Order: sequence, then structure tokens, then C-alpha cells
Amino acid sequence: MTSHSTSSVASGADSRTLWLGTYPDGGAPGSGEGIWRLSVDASTGALGDAVLAAVTPSPSFVALGPGGTRLYAVSETEQGAVSGFEITPDGGLAPLGTVPSGGTYPCHLVATDDAVQVANYGDGTFAVLPLDASGAPTAPLRLGHRGTGPDTERQEGPHAHFVAQVEGAPVVVDLGTDELRAYPRSHAELRALAEGPDGGSPARVSATFPGGAGPRHLAVLDGSQGAPAALFVATELDARVYVLVPSGEGTFEVVGSVAATAAPLPEGGRNYPSHVALSADGSRLFVAIRGADVLSTFAVSCAGTAPDGVAPVLEHLADTPLGGAWPRHFAVLAPAGEGTPEADLVVVANQNSSNLTVLRVDRGNGAGTLVDELAIPVPACVVEA
Repeated sequence: MTSHSTSSVASGADSRTLWLGTYPDGGAPGSGEGIWRLSVDASTGALGDAVLAAVTPSPSFVALGPGGTRLYAVSETEQGAVSGFEITPDGGLAPLGTVPSGGTYPCHLVATDDAVQVANYGDGTFAVLPLDASGAPTAPLRLGHRGTGPDTERQEGPHAHFVAQVEGAPVVVDLGTDELRAYPRSHAELRALAEGPDGGSPARVSATFPGGAGPRHLAVLDGSQGAPAALFVATELDARVYVLVPSGEGTFEVVGSVAATAAPLPEGGRNYPSHVALSADGSRLFVAIRGADVLSTFAVSCAGTAPDGVAPVLEHLADTPLGGAWPRHFAVLAPAGEGTPEADLVVVANQNSSNLTVLRVDRGNGAGTLVDELAIPVPACVVEA
């Protein structure tokens, strides 16, 4: 199942570990897909051979715990589940247990010191799964939501798509209702909301988007004293990137947006942004575009003012073909060595072409060069250890 175009082993002084989540390979969930592990040389982008570390149903997204010793995965099925694994010294995955995800079709999760936070796309539910002493997830605190959007096919109800940590508290990106939803960080407060009379809609809306935008994933631009300077939100339905700045009391205001890509539309189709992420220093923003199948690169600069300070400005630099189809997720590798790198290395999970590709993206012009690729069955996410 694995083969290289340019290398067979990632070797070098700066070898990193990547964890991959996958979708079923043409069969029903549970027919053989799983979690893969491989290495990458952060200096060259060369990929090592991949190892199937665990077989588990539809692990479309995985997340590492803060200490890097545990891995958690969704099972993106109608029943919805989350599994925990202990990472063994030899790089294997020892099961910690599997519990319901608190909703249907979970598609994203974040692991904190004491819980796993889950976005359940199917019914829009946000769930928090406290961890026991061994790090295993336990029964979910389920926090439902209500609402619709103008796109009757995609926004007939809430669709939680992504969970971000913003100032230490969970913020949920809801594609179905064109909102960001904020929740308290305390388990006691979450439990009170989940079990209280308003448990069906306990969220505080922290930002709203134009109707039909369809927010999917976000990236946080760090500011001073732990507060975010801005949020960048990739919207799937109108194919844009929105810039939001803090507007007081945990809320955010949209201050502008740009087209997510300058690449032409595929013949007879549309462009659908998937994941968005920043370089380590926050000076470059990357967006994966399904349809045109490119990585869109923006320079992040600060010019102009917003109500609470300086709003970043996005300047589109380049669109780079990915060497694959339907990029669902990517990882921007932490830079190797000291100082500002000349380029960023981006590892992309291309779902429909069943391959990983590594791009070396020049800091000057934003253009990328394909430096390695690897066949993997239906990759859905890639996470650097």
C-alpha cells in the first residue's frame, strides 16, 4: 500500500513522526482502514515508509494529547465514537478504550489535559469526554445546538465541523448555522449546561458570518498575553477566508474576507476550502482547496485598524498544485534549525488520490515545490507529533 516517488526512507538529524487518519477504502466503515505512523525529515521533506499502527473504523481525524504519549481518534460513523490509545515505546498504539462521541458523524477532536473535545458533524453536537486517570475517554457531556442556514442542502441544521482552543476555552465552528459557538472550559459548567433546561442550545454565539458562508476550520493568530490577535476562518460554501478580531467579552467581529484561492474553478465544479493553518511565526497562512486541488498561500501583515486594535491583512501570494486530489487536511511542520526559514514544509493528505504529498513553500513568493509523495489509502488528516 505504500510507495515513494522520490524516497523510501526519511533519514536525517531532524526526523519527525506523523500520525495519519483515514477513511474506508471503498468499503463500509471497519473494512480495514486505520491509523498510520510514518517519519518525515523536517529539513528535506523526505517521507519514510508508513506503518499501519491500529485498525479502527473510519478514523478521519486524530489528535495527540498534550504530553505526546496518547493519541485519540474519531470514528466518523452515524453512531459516532472516540477511541483512545497509549503510544508505546516502539511507536505502537495500545488501546485505552472506545466510547460514544456524543453525536453522529464526528469529524474533528482536540485533546486537552483532562478531556477530549469533539465536533459531531451529523447532528451539530459538541461533546466533551472527560479522561480518567489512565487517559481513557469516558462518557460524553453532550451539548446540542439549533439553527439553520440559507443553503438548504448543506445547512438544514447545525453541523459542528471543528473545535479550537481560544484562550484555553473551546470554540466550535458550525458550518450549518454560519456561527462560532463558545463554551466554558470548566467541566462543572459544561455539565450544568448539558443537564440543564437549556441543554438543547447552551452555546454562546461568539461570531456570525454572512448567510451561506459555511465556516469549516479556523486558525488562531496569537497576540499579546495569551489573547488572540485574530482568527482566520476558511469557509467551505462561499470559498473565502474571513478575518475576525476580538470585539470584547469573548466575541469576535468579521472585519474582512478574501477569496480563498485565485485558482480557476474546476470544469463543471466548485472550489471547497478544507483546512487552514499558519506558519510557526504567523507570517504565512495556508489553505487547502478541494476542486482546484491546490495549496493557497497568503502573507499575513498588519495594516488598517479594527475596533479593538490592528487587523491583519491577507495578501494572496500563490496557488500550488498538490500532486493529488481532494486535499482534506495538512500539517505545517515546525521549522528545522534556528532563525526564520527560507521555506515552509507542508504535508498534505489527499483523500481522493490516496496519497500524501510534501510541498516546500518558498517564503518569498509563496510558491511550492513538490519534494516527496507517498501512497496511503484514503488519508483524511495528518498530525505532527
